[in-house]
Amino acid sequence: MATFKDLEDNLKNFMIQEQSDAHSSKTLNTAKYNNLKIWMEPSKFPQSHFIVRISISEAAFNLEDCNKINGGLGYEERFISKWFSRIGNKEKLVELWNSAEKSKDN
Repeated sequence: MATFKDLEDNLKNFMIQEQSDAHSSKTLNTAKYNNLKIWMEPSKFPQSHFIVRISISEAAFNLEDCNKINGGLGYEERFISKWFSRIGNKEKLVELWNSAEKSKDN
């Protein structure tokens, strides 16, 4: 089973790779992704979702289609939907959501 840490590392590496191919790679500050965090908060948002925090910015995204529910990440939001659409990421997030829902019911 995937863990939030696995997904955080995966997203961090994806974002760095995506930006290293851009023209602004010389100004890329990869250290800001060291505190990247992914989690779920069913008491805050009842629909299936995941939350991403980068530095002081955070946003919640729907697990069905990755539409933003709340918050904002600035220009980095575009990387979230690209990462979400990669094979396996949505499925791992859904698995974590289902696991969280089961433990909430017990």
